[in-house]
Amino acid sequence: MLGAVETRSVSPVFVGRAEELGTLHDALVRACEGEPQALLVGGEAGIGKTRLVEEFAAAARDRGAVVALGGCVEIGADGLPFAPFSTALRALRRELPGELAAAAAGQEEELARLLPELGESRAGRHDEDGMARLFELTARLLERVTAEHTVVLALEDLHWADASTRHLLFYLLRTLRTGRLVVLATYRSDDIHRRHPLRPLLAELDRLRTIRRLELARFTRDEVGRQVTGILAHEPEPERVDAIFERSDGNAFFVEELAVAAHGGCRTGLTDSLRDLLLVRVEGLPEPAQQVARIVAEGGSTVEYRLLAAVARLAEDELIEALRGAVNANILAPAPGGDGYRFRHSLVREAVSDDLLPGERSRLNRRYAEALESDPALVPADQRATRLASYWYHAHDAAKALPAVLEASVETRRRHAYSEQLRLLERAMELWDAAPDAVRRSLRPVDYAEVYPPCGCDPATTALRYLDLLAEAAVAGRLCGERERALKITKRALRLLEDEDDHLRTAWFWIQRSRLVQGLARGDGWKEIATAQELVRGLPPSEVHAEVLATAAHWSMLHEPGPDALTAAERAVEYARMVGADDIESNARLTLGGLMVDAGQIDAGLGHMYDVRDEVVARGLAAIVGRSHVNLPSVLEGVGRSEESVGILREGLRLTGRMGLRDAEAWIWSNLAESLISLGRWDEAADAAGNAQRRGQTAGPHGSGANCLVYLALARGQVPEAARHLAQGRAAYGPHDPMPQHDLPISWLTIALAAAEGRLADARAELARTLESGFPLGTQRYAWPLLLQAATAEADARALPIARDGREQVLDGIRSTVKRLTTHAPVWLAHERWVRAELHRAEGRSTPDTWSEVVAAFEPLSRPYDLARVRYRLAESLLTCGEDQRERATELLRLAHTVARHLGARPLADAATALGRRARLPLTPATQPGPAPADPAEALGLTSRERDVLRLVAAGHTNRRIAQELFISPKTASVHVSNILGKLGVSGRGEAAAVAHRLGLFPAEMVMPGPAG
Repeated sequence: MLGAVETRSVSPVFVGRAEELGTLHDALVRACEGEPQALLVGGEAGIGKTRLVEEFAAAARDRGAVVALGGCVEIGADGLPFAPFSTALRALRRELPGELAAAAAGQEEELARLLPELGESRAGRHDEDGMARLFELTARLLERVTAEHTVVLALEDLHWADASTRHLLFYLLRTLRTGRLVVLATYRSDDIHRRHPLRPLLAELDRLRTIRRLELARFTRDEVGRQVTGILAHEPEPERVDAIFERSDGNAFFVEELAVAAHGGCRTGLTDSLRDLLLVRVEGLPEPAQQVARIVAEGGSTVEYRLLAAVARLAEDELIEALRGAVNANILAPAPGGDGYRFRHSLVREAVSDDLLPGERSRLNRRYAEALESDPALVPADQRATRLASYWYHAHDAAKALPAVLEASVETRRRHAYSEQLRLLERAMELWDAAPDAVRRSLRPVDYAEVYPPCGCDPATTALRYLDLLAEAAVAGRLCGERERALKITKRALRLLEDEDDHLRTAWFWIQRSRLVQGLARGDGWKEIATAQELVRGLPPSEVHAEVLATAAHWSMLHEPGPDALTAAERAVEYARMVGADDIESNARLTLGGLMVDAGQIDAGLGHMYDVRDEVVARGLAAIVGRSHVNLPSVLEGVGRSEESVGILREGLRLTGRMGLRDAEAWIWSNLAESLISLGRWDEAADAAGNAQRRGQTAGPHGSGANCLVYLALARGQVPEAARHLAQGRAAYGPHDPMPQHDLPISWLTIALAAAEGRLADARAELARTLESGFPLGTQRYAWPLLLQAATAEADARALPIARDGREQVLDGIRSTVKRLTTHAPVWLAHERWVRAELHRAEGRSTPDTWSEVVAAFEPLSRPYDLARVRYRLAESLLTCGEDQRERATELLRLAHTVARHLGARPLADAATALGRRARLPLTPATQPGPAPADPAEALGLTSRERDVLRLVAAGHTNRRIAQELFISPKTASVHVSNILGKLGVSGRGEAAAVAHRLGLFPAEMVMPGPAG
């Protein structure tokens, strides 16, 4: 026995680390000011990372902060999914129960995957966004809790962290921007070898400038002396300090062990074996205490007292005495929370575990497993399945391990810990052949992935097959981002299926391969989809059949929209409805609605999409809620109903934010930018496009946001900025999976940029490539702006000698393409007239009548920039017709100039100014001598009817309501509103209302806000 010094192996004096502690305190101060902080503390085992965290945590508590500590839990070589976050959130819940409950309100089912105490997690089909949704909701939870309270979230031992924990930590450190929060994580730097799974995360975090990294150095000789003095409670002889410093090399934990060993007269601590150093005090314990230490070493990071008692099989008094001896010797320590025991330092646990004999290790794991099977309540419910699977696996009992591993895989899937699920399923494959036939025959599908019962099997009577493990693993790999592994799994499954006549399962695996190939950027996935379609052709309706048809329809909508895609979508809806596959049906109906709109069935198609949106919002189907609020507004914008689109997008931002659908939210921001551009709200559009790029986690929103910024930059004359954004957009999409919705806008903007830079030959070359590829049916929303830009470039270059050669061929190509495009929506019809007008201008035969038709087509569309451009062209054309048209041309030019200046559209504003100067037209009304008009409306040039319309606009009425009030048609009301916006020099109804109120155009009693309907 070591006597009284055994209780003093830890120095009561905190030695050194002043600089590191100062950095942590600085981070706390910044966090208290609302700036989240993230720090990584690395160092070799035993260097003092935990002691530093303890000192900082105590100081933070003294300053009023809440400290939530969570450690990565190791069971054998396995980590529990999300263990440090679950532990830390429990601590946060104990400290701030009301605040955490309020922050989690409405999302308890999702957050229960991390903190089961919040309730039951939602069951149902999993999707690619599930894990990201959980991560985003966790970030929102922490932001809300830390809005009013400073919180230190300390996560220890990242070198043991499971993949899901690593992914969640990276997500939080990358996205948290508000809150009084300090995230502090520690890891063993000497464990991070070249292939250690933490290494890539550390490399990624190094790229984030918001993260500070601290590397703890070993103690100096002076610091070792102070540490030994604290342990021994007196100053040691210099020779002893020298010897301890030399042998420990400044490692704080080794200093403790050497100091205690030397004080006890034991020279073993000064041998060449560090393991002997770590084991010397364990071996000095009585045999029952040594036995307990060996049991705890194999049980995991922490072992609950009741579980330890069941495994040790000692009398209670004997067990308590053994534990007391191990605790007094500072070998074991009570676990935080007081319900179990753990080694005071993991280095000692590892040394004790390594010292176990092979048979001893498997025997201890068996005893742990048997105890846990007998009484599942011995461990927390959210750990039971994973720990039981680990114990049986390390007990080398395949018959017991296989069912336990499969049950644990279900639990990890339920928690969205797909990386751990994949590891467990791969372990099940490893155990499959070793398990007895009787055990395998008794197994039933415990989870259905996306193949049971869609493949026509009754899970109650059909035994689990090896193929089913491959199916589960393929889905897990896809959902956790391990696509390469998942692709290899599908290849193995398809090879096995070559000997079977199972077309449904084979088709299912081909659909998985399609998704994986697209995710890995190795193709567009159609070859795999087509193979699946052939396999299910002629088979009775099934969920797999419906999924294949829905996947084919969705692919075709994005790549080759047209009649075949429409037919596939209709059949997918029909089959899904027949087999009761509600989620597949909802997705297929969204696809069908979009294709119907493209085919000209606008009202019917939008009706489908609105119905699906309402249904999935009511049912809370997060993934489809996100898609419906992306696709429906996009289709509305495509038919020119921008105001309607904006309303749905705003609601979509609220819903996706609440549900944690970050990527869907980014798509919504990019769609919102597009609609706001149409409505002339360009500053808001630029902000929305920036949000799309910041929030997006996939390439699509980045590319779409960049395209919007290209358009704005070109319209504002910022050509170099446009070129930079265009390069970003092109890079975001990449060449592996071409889609019209990506490629056509890029081509349009490429032509526009080339024209702005005077590169007409490049603009023509891009147009030729596009026309050669053709415009698939349903792509008119992208085709019309592209053709307009090409025609405008030719018209603008008409006077250039270099432009003559090839012009007729280009114009003929545009003209023949125009004849094949549909004009079912007013916005498409307006563009068709605009393109024809630009073709006439390019040929030198532009007339006022032609441009008057274009202006009339755009006036009811609430597209102020487009309207200003065509008004400018009409004014230009009128000025060629003689003096009698000057007044009308002047008014049109004023309206165009006013809108251009308001939007910051410098090229259009400069062109209007130059035209006005050449024609000697005043762009501002001439001031007449004499008293100003008594009525400000008269000074603005408003007619009496426009004054009546403005009064109702200021009251918040829609065009339909204005029409009802004034007994005019909605189209006439829209024309009046457009004229008013031009005369006031504003781009939207809200700004017009603000001007009316500011100028006092209407007495307060005349402007009564009414319902907008």
